[in-house]
Amino acid sequence: MAKRKRLTPATGLSESVLPETETHTGAGFGPRPGARAPIADVAGQAAAQAALETLADEVARNRREGRVVQSLPLQSVVEDHMVRDRMSQDAGDQAVLEASLRARGQQTPIEVVEIAEGRYGLISGWRRLHALRRLHAETGEARFAVVQALIKPVETVSDGYVAMVEENEIRANLSFYERARLACEAARLGVYPTPSEAVRVLFAHAPAAKRSKINSFVRLCEALGAHLAYPETIPEKLGLSLVSALEREDGFARRLKEALRKSPPADAAAERRVLERVLRPPAPAAAAPEEVAPGVRLQTSRGRIVLSGKGITPDLAQALREFLARR
Repeated sequence: MAKRKRLTPATGLSESVLPETETHTGAGFGPRPGARAPIADVAGQAAAQAALETLADEVARNRREGRVVQSLPLQSVVEDHMVRDRMSQDAGDQAVLEASLRARGQQTPIEVVEIAEGRYGLISGWRRLHALRRLHAETGEARFAVVQALIKPVETVSDGYVAMVEENEIRANLSFYERARLACEAARLGVYPTPSEAVRVLFAHAPAAKRSKINSFVRLCEALGAHLAYPETIPEKLGLSLVSALEREDGFARRLKEALRKSPPADAAAERRVLERVLRPPAPAAAAPEEVAPGVRLQTSRGRIVLSGKGITPDLAQALREFLARR
């Protein structure tokens, strides 16, 4: 019986020289498991590179536009870079904020502007910055040594003030006096030509009625700001009444300053009582005594009649009683 020959690949072909994408299976040629064509690798790498470049461009653009939160050392933030609109802080509110930072960390970034390499001027987030500094001084924990911040692309000083106002108009319950004081200070520093122009720009999105009230408080700030110890606590109604009195009565500012000098208020409530007292109309001066009969002088004041002199006798007193009784 003839010996059967073993089948072999065609002459000149062997597995070692078959294309990488094919393998001999016995029944035919097919893809080798896990193998990819070189053109697919190149296309995939190009797509991945393009995606990375797009992502890098997006991150860079977000960073330029101040939308990327960055960790900054506390000491790199200059809080007095601009005049702040907030004049004081409520101790209770600050304690709540510090408790939240202890428990959950900083949830909302502050806003800053780069003023030099590694130095950032505070735009908004004054309370958060103060709370972090207090916590770091108290605990020494590294997590309180940095602040999460958005570095805003502020081009002008005016832009910085507008950004601060817009942030605090949303988050902070500022008084009308604090808003007016900011406008006065911004004008004094030359950021705006006048306080009224500062109000127009800084509070451009506020209703016209609100801007009008801020301008009224500007007049109060200019006339009495240096003499008030707690002006940020003045309620809207009282402040507008003070401005009305300033415009109506020439000597009102002088009377108010004198009253504050004579009774330096110990707290905001005491200062408010002084302001309200001076607002009340002054008592009319008592009329000079008039001699209405020999030896009898009559003087009138609010709600009173005073008779005096040597002519006041028991008979006159009795006659006066009878006269009044008949009326």
